[in-house]
Amino acid sequence: MKSLILAEKPSVAREIARVMGSRDKHKGYFEGPKYIVTWALGHLVGLAEPEDYDRKFATWNLEDLPILPESMKLKVLRETSQQFKIVQQQARRQDVSDLIVATDAAREGELLARWILNMMKWNKPFQRLWISSQTDKAIKEGFATLKPGRQFDRLYESARCRAEADWMIGLNITRALTCKFGAQLSAGRVQTPSLGMIMDREKEIISFRSEEYDTLTADLGNFTATWRANNGDARMFDRNQAVVLQKKLQGKTGIIEKVNKSEKVEPHPLAYDLTELQRDANKRYGFSAKQTSNILQRLYEQYKLVTYPRTDSRYLTSDMTETFKERLESVAVGPYATLARPLLRKNLNITKRIVDDSKVSDHHAIIPTEETVLLNLLNTEERKLYDLIVRRFISLFYPPARYDDVAVTVKVENESFHTKGTTVKEIGWREVYGGDVADDSDEDDQSDHRDTRSVLPELHVGEKVKVQRCNVRPGRTLPPKRYTEALLLSQMEKHGLGTPATRADIIEKLVSSDTIERKGNILHPTGKGKQLIELVSQQLRTPELTAKWESELEKIARGEGSPDLFLKGIRSMSKELVAGVKGSSVEYKPHNVSNSHCPECNTRLLEKKNKRGTLLICPKEDCGYRRSDDKRVSNRRCPQCHKKMEMKEGKAGLYVQCLTCGITETMNKDNKHINKREERKLVEKYTQQETTGSNLGDLLKAAMEKKSKG
Repeated sequence: MKSLILAEKPSVAREIARVMGSRDKHKGYFEGPKYIVTWALGHLVGLAEPEDYDRKFATWNLEDLPILPESMKLKVLRETSQQFKIVQQQARRQDVSDLIVATDAAREGELLARWILNMMKWNKPFQRLWISSQTDKAIKEGFATLKPGRQFDRLYESARCRAEADWMIGLNITRALTCKFGAQLSAGRVQTPSLGMIMDREKEIISFRSEEYDTLTADLGNFTATWRANNGDARMFDRNQAVVLQKKLQGKTGIIEKVNKSEKVEPHPLAYDLTELQRDANKRYGFSAKQTSNILQRLYEQYKLVTYPRTDSRYLTSDMTETFKERLESVAVGPYATLARPLLRKNLNITKRIVDDSKVSDHHAIIPTEETVLLNLLNTEERKLYDLIVRRFISLFYPPARYDDVAVTVKVENESFHTKGTTVKEIGWREVYGGDVADDSDEDDQSDHRDTRSVLPELHVGEKVKVQRCNVRPGRTLPPKRYTEALLLSQMEKHGLGTPATRADIIEKLVSSDTIERKGNILHPTGKGKQLIELVSQQLRTPELTAKWESELEKIARGEGSPDLFLKGIRSMSKELVAGVKGSSVEYKPHNVSNSHCPECNTRLLEKKNKRGTLLICPKEDCGYRRSDDKRVSNRRCPQCHKKMEMKEGKAGLYVQCLTCGITETMNKDNKHINKREERKLVEKYTQQETTGSNLGDLLKAAMEKKSKG
């Protein structure tokens, strides 16, 4: 008898098959003496669509809402139905005794596997492979310690509740908004409060009124200090006050009133979870959250260099301590050799900031595997992300950074000046980052004026100093900063919106639905987003409600919550939200209406920006017409789909491009014909193809020669 192994992706299945000795390759599966290894393609089974319950729901009508089936049905997804049949055929084999779930060891991986098992009506035993890396060693150890499948029933119930809640809230509210306001408007239990936070910040920025102020700094010979009022504020909003003080203090002698020295001990940062890594990659390299997730997945799955990516823990477990030196050995190459080698020669200092079993649920923090790295195989983006993970891991075993903070107060003519300085005593873990002692404070710090830290000379209380020069510096109060992805991820984590695995997709959905747009590294709400947030219920646009739901889902996963009670609340909420949309008197006006009309249905087209430029899209649900907003439409047609190609200009000159297929052809300067090389290729092609009747190649060649002479 054989065991059937169900992996999540073909690439993972291929690795498991290789390690477990299933060498024979077949369509959709691998087979060996003990194991048959097959795979899903993401989800093979999903929740049924409204029209699967009743054909009338295929047409969107406000009167039919809310759609809340008594029990949710499953369906085989059409685009992956062939692979489902293969999995089902293997499951029904007489020589298959049990099944091993080897999908991603997380909530979503559990859900897609269970839905497949439910759809196949699987009634034989099943076990769970639960591993945190894709190395050969991890796979073998995982199969040696398989867990009972039923041990993960609560995780599945949590995932099922999340999926059904998203279906009921997202589908009903999206249909209600779209039908009510005649535009493609999308809302959901996580994406809408995320948009709400961006809009709240936008309102703060719009209502902000900037004010001018002055600050006064004094050159005291071998250091400088800044004037501060009794309340600690360095800003003077009365220009006369700064000028009067400048005249009063210029050339005067003061005395050092206070010198406060305090030793600061800064421990190493915690290991990465996914959200923290996405934040860091966004701050340092401008990577989007989704971009980081994709790169990280390659490092995990393809290169096997890092552990499981979609984790929410920043700690490691006690059973891993024996592997730490082996992991350090594997990364002790290239720029990391001089940092890792000294650690290998002594006992590692393993503290509660590194290992804490109580703070690890499903998966530990992201760290390197024992796999030896070949840095030259990684592309630039992969190197950057791997560098962050490796340096963070190495820094865990370095001592704290120690430095003296010095705060000095100087009195001149009864006015107070202040300065701060830092003296590094032991660089500690910051050596791993090149000795950088820059401030890593939250980028959302809204203060206009901060004390700068500098190297100060040895100063003593009672010492006299002379004001050699007073400088008045103008400034202006600043509005709150718009969200970067790093800052939005922080806020989503703080309010419990989504999970580490879903936050990147939520941001991408907001971008793709044209409710927010990226401008550099900054997220801006669009005209559509600004209106949409006003159309949805107040309780859906704030993070508190969704955070409460996420907390309940976590309780269900731990066996502390009731799935039935949670879904009952979701049904009640869906009815409330739909009723709110139906009774709304707010108007919606598309912000991006163009002057062009759809050639299919004569509706005014909407403008939408993408990476290639601006698209013109028909807003009607049943039309789907789209084209580039480039006014220069060529008469040339795509050789593949036969649609008219767009005329564009690049570094190499003019070319035509098919918007649908992406096929490009170069052009010459008269903007009408393909270049000489393309002409020759075309002539040769038709000459070779022509075998009977008149020689089209000769005719074409003659026509081109005649045209060039003319």
